[in-house]
Amino acid sequence: MQKNFKSVFALILFLSFQNIAFAQKKPNIIVILADDMGYSDLGCYGGEIPTPNLDKLAQNGLRLTSFYNGARCCPTRAALLTGIYSHQAGIGHMMEDKGVDHPAYRAQINNTSVTIAEVMKDAGYFTAMTGKWHVGQAQGTVPWKRGFDRSLNAAAGGFYYGAGKVAKLFLNGEELANDSDKLPKEWYTTDLWTDFGLRFIDEGIAAKKPFLLYLAHNAPHFPLQAPQEDIDKFKGKYLKGYEKLRQERYEKQIKLGLIDPSWKLPPANPNIPKWETLSAADKEKYDHMMAIYAAVIYRLDKSVGDLVAGLKKRGVFDDTVIMFVSDNGGNAEPGIEGKFEGDKPGSAESAVFIGQGWAEAACTPFWAYKHHTHEGGISSPGIISWPAGIPASRNGKFEKQPAHITDIMATLVDIGGAKYPTTYHGNTIQPLEGTSLKPLLSGKSINRKNPIFWEHEGNRAIRDGKWKLVAERPEEWQLYDIDKDRTELVDLAAKYPDVVKDLSAKYDVWFKRVGAEPYDRNFKWFYDYDKAKKEAASLK
Repeated sequence: MQKNFKSVFALILFLSFQNIAFAQKKPNIIVILADDMGYSDLGCYGGEIPTPNLDKLAQNGLRLTSFYNGARCCPTRAALLTGIYSHQAGIGHMMEDKGVDHPAYRAQINNTSVTIAEVMKDAGYFTAMTGKWHVGQAQGTVPWKRGFDRSLNAAAGGFYYGAGKVAKLFLNGEELANDSDKLPKEWYTTDLWTDFGLRFIDEGIAAKKPFLLYLAHNAPHFPLQAPQEDIDKFKGKYLKGYEKLRQERYEKQIKLGLIDPSWKLPPANPNIPKWETLSAADKEKYDHMMAIYAAVIYRLDKSVGDLVAGLKKRGVFDDTVIMFVSDNGGNAEPGIEGKFEGDKPGSAESAVFIGQGWAEAACTPFWAYKHHTHEGGISSPGIISWPAGIPASRNGKFEKQPAHITDIMATLVDIGGAKYPTTYHGNTIQPLEGTSLKPLLSGKSINRKNPIFWEHEGNRAIRDGKWKLVAERPEEWQLYDIDKDRTELVDLAAKYPDVVKDLSAKYDVWFKRVGAEPYDRNFKWFYDYDKAKKEAASLK
């Protein structure tokens, strides 16, 4: 009897130690944020640009079909870093500080929020970031004071090469000369962020800690710049035009199973000139612009491949969660023609913006772009890779449950065994708004309790289940059944007034709760919605 008791006790003790060891094993985490990348720009989301490395992550992980961002650069970054809406974090718009009477518009992450680095550092993680910060460095909010053990960052963006006019880098808080011996010679930011990310990962491994790397690319944001040999790979491939490219991407998305074939492709923006009406010189110019954009994305994908190879070399790839998203939809700034400046387009001295035609193709199959709260402005690729944590049976699957940029903090807390604080450094911390995405990794339903909300420059939206209420400033509310009509062609507001009333009431409560204010700036329209909707009537 005593012998049996000892055996049972030993077994219990062994299992207890096993459970402790398992509980202590935390996965490494990498969050990769692209900048101004449209929904269809990756091969695995319907694009023609070669992106084999991201495609492979998707093939061996999950693709989220309904991952939502914050419609613009700074708000998305604030929401990603804090897990609350950007207005709550203090960045309701961009980097203009409206003063103490406007707490949602202070142009920096406030002290009533915590960053993913602060939370995960307290959970035992080695924390690092590389890339574009853009959440208040000019106001004193910097990565090395918001939880990151290591950082190589740009305060905002606007450059790819050290020869750029606004190029400026900070290494762990120290401003570097662009030709510093601490940097590679003739560096290119897309490669540089990954290079230093791996260096910081080495420090985390040496410290015997799990690591968190926030890798915030400035690609493919303007001014578009890339090595000439990469641009040459794509020159001449876009002479078919943006309308045909958009149609080809749409058809590929259906073939992939990414989108429902019943979702009709919206009519092209009527403000954009038809490709066939352009002169030969303009066609060549626009082909060149898109070739540069493609080269920037191609190089971004290559850097992801370098990162994965580095993780595998270090033997940590299987235990590393990689999340890849973008901060907003394709960029139609500064308008129809885009920008094509410089003696050598794509070089450090040039300024290239792709314009509305190519931006519309980038956002396939949706309409509208960056800034807007229709699907084109807020939909992003969403890839999750975690060989040790995603069942093999889920590899390559599409996940249709809606996810939002605020969900990243909640997910990291969940998978990293962290605790989201109620107070931090003497400040009361606002509750999390996001929802953990960990259940969907194994095919379970996530426990989202509240709708998802948006407000940017007076453009607004709420998604609650299949329903989406949306309005661009200064439109009236429109209602769409996103399950049946995600390309937002059939406005059901008149048919379901009670749904409009219910959702608009929820939106008003949220608007006041997060401290949003009516947008009072001049607004440049990128889309003639009334005209487009009349053309869309034939598709209903």
